[in-house]
Amino acid sequence: MTTTTIQRSNLAGALCALIAAMCFSLNDVGIKFLSDQYALHQIVFFRAITGLVTFLAVIMPLSGGWQLVRTRRIGWHLLRGFCVVSANSFLFLGLAVMPIADAVAIFFVSPLLIALMSIVFLGETVGPRRWVAITVGFVGVMVIVKPGTSAFQLASLFPIAAACLYGVMHIVARRIGTTESAATMTFYIVVSFIVVSATIGLAVGDGRYYGQFHPAFDFLLRPWVPVDLADVPILIMLGVSGVLGGYLISQAYRIAEAAFAAPFEYVSMPMAIIWGITVFGTFPDRTAWIGIALILGSGLYLVWRETIKGRVRSMRR
Repeated sequence: MTTTTIQRSNLAGALCALIAAMCFSLNDVGIKFLSDQYALHQIVFFRAITGLVTFLAVIMPLSGGWQLVRTRRIGWHLLRGFCVVSANSFLFLGLAVMPIADAVAIFFVSPLLIALMSIVFLGETVGPRRWVAITVGFVGVMVIVKPGTSAFQLASLFPIAAACLYGVMHIVARRIGTTESAATMTFYIVVSFIVVSATIGLAVGDGRYYGQFHPAFDFLLRPWVPVDLADVPILIMLGVSGVLGGYLISQAYRIAEAAFAAPFEYVSMPMAIIWGITVFGTFPDRTAWIGIALILGSGLYLVWRETIKGRVRSMRR
């Protein structure tokens, strides 16, 4: 592959990652906006149904039709689907009760977790500078979460759990990305969302457990209610942006170098701050700003280090 081809692939991948990040940011604000009215699994179910319609109408015809459903790696797709569904659920639970900027900032510890997972699952080595960056990032998380203080809340752990599962999802994607198309991976993710949300809805959608546990779980255990017509456009937006974001982020990491595409996901952070101010009337306090700076700084440093290492390896070939 020539240098020009690599550069074009990187630019295309970066554009995909940028648009995907914007789609996911729209999902964050939409989910948080509806979290006081509907159960999480009800929102996710309608979002997934709309996403499936969008996929069948737009993405599938442009990606080879029903042939993309065929795969010999169904087990990996199911594992990836479980990780994505669980990661989204934990993140959305956090968004429901936390300032959107804080939740998104904590979630961006995921590049640091991916670096750690690459050691365990992929046998990669991590040098001292990367260990320092990982440590700084976790310090940033602790600054926002405030463990051991009266400001600590259980919901702060949800974005951390989401980041862990998101990291596993990326490790799985790296294992199957060479043989599976972005459209194939997106299809199985959408189906996973439908199956899981419908199953949870049938199990607890009557609200029998609502209000019996920690308030942070009320969003998950709230009963299903009729959808207000005024909220239908938001649900449609969630479905369209969700499936497009999922497809584009898979495509980004398939065609571009991960270290080149990853920084463009960070556009979600300033967007989260803007949503918090304009939609929800929240603004990060001084402590939160410190945590955000530490997390983003360490994550971007890791990405920069990977870019430098990739260039050195290319020069040696």
